[in-house]
Amino acid sequence: MTSRVAIIGAGPCGTAQLRAFQSASKAGAEIPEMVCFEKQEDLGGLWNYTWRTGVDEFGEPVHGSMYRYLWSNGPKECLEFADYSFDEHFGRPIASYPPRAVLFDYIKGRVEKADVRKFIRFRTVVRELSYSDETGKFTLTAHNLPEDHTYSEEFDNVVVSTGHFSTPNVPYFEGFDSFLGRVLHAHDFRDATEFSGKDVLIIGTSYSAEDIGSQCYKYGAKSITCSHRTRPMGFKWPDNWAEVPLLTKVDGKTAHFKDGTTKDVDAIILCTGYQHHFPFLPDELRLKTANRLWPLGLYKGVVWVNNPKLMYLGMQDQYYTFNMFDAQAWLARDVIMGRITLPSKEEMLKDNQAWRDREEALEDAYQEIDYQGDYTKELIAMTDYPDFDTDAVNKTFYEWEHHKEENIMGFRDNAYRSIMTGSMSPVHHTRWMEAMDDSLESYLQTETEAKK
Repeated sequence: MTSRVAIIGAGPCGTAQLRAFQSASKAGAEIPEMVCFEKQEDLGGLWNYTWRTGVDEFGEPVHGSMYRYLWSNGPKECLEFADYSFDEHFGRPIASYPPRAVLFDYIKGRVEKADVRKFIRFRTVVRELSYSDETGKFTLTAHNLPEDHTYSEEFDNVVVSTGHFSTPNVPYFEGFDSFLGRVLHAHDFRDATEFSGKDVLIIGTSYSAEDIGSQCYKYGAKSITCSHRTRPMGFKWPDNWAEVPLLTKVDGKTAHFKDGTTKDVDAIILCTGYQHHFPFLPDELRLKTANRLWPLGLYKGVVWVNNPKLMYLGMQDQYYTFNMFDAQAWLARDVIMGRITLPSKEEMLKDNQAWRDREEALEDAYQEIDYQGDYTKELIAMTDYPDFDTDAVNKTFYEWEHHKEENIMGFRDNAYRSIMTGSMSPVHHTRWMEAMDDSLESYLQTETEAKK
């Protein structure tokens, strides 16, 4: 009897898992029956943009945290699939910082080439997952939203690939309930033009704080003030940008900060991170962690130590993304198919702690990049995922960090060489600060076409 695998989520991680099994099947292996459950109407996870915020038409929490005008905040050369290059998808080299629509098209291209969309049940939410020691199987309860039909099925293995950038972490500050402006979390941010001419306060120093602030500046905000809990981001910001200590309270439209300074603001955007949130999982199966490079409880960052029939993909804080998810998916596949024999629980926990100890000793972004590069390299060595030069990826990340330090508003105007194909990316036809159209059609224009 063929075993069954449930894959929860059809974003970059879930589709990587589908592709991993498909690649084994293509090579002649017998693979388990795959069922992928996806809440949204299409694949792509966060890259599948929606205008909706709050809840969708079925009353489900909106998954998307994607906003208009978002461009990749890291070089595409660092996330390129090892088995499906940008050159293959687009037929030629393209610039290094694609907008959302371009990356979404790229993700879908590999899914279509592998013909794995047929395994995805769209508009279907996983409500509950349980495991029986007696049967050695999981019972998964799913809800078909359009038909409003709930049903349960049994699976031998489960891969959780729901991501962890969709359930916002929303702190409270004194005066929020009477603030005479708008308060929103980055999860609900959709369009920077809304804040044109406004004084914007951003709480946080994450990538979303950096990028949403940059978007607001690009699209005409009057001023941007970034409030930090521990330390400022420290980039060379434009003149109308300030970094201040943590907000203490809001009085009317006046924000008060820890150092005694104040600023009148029109809007407060909380870039305060996200929670790892798995409401369908019982405690004994549920990963509980902050957003960090090494969550505890997962062998090789993937296998749930307390029940190795359960896998998690993409649960780390991330420099590496798509190709790291691939490496994880190939590992999960080989564990599920019995190609990799897991060590004892004691050895898995020891390995887990060794990675955590190394993470604790990291001192800067460059060391963090090396750390995640080493992790990805180790995963690749364990499977038949196409090998690629992680040291070269690390160096591209170093260049990216340097370019940001040099010019935070212009770092996207640089170009890099593909690690997968060796082709040099062209410089984009329009500087990022002047590129107001983020459509796929505009981005893929040649320089000659763009100047017409």
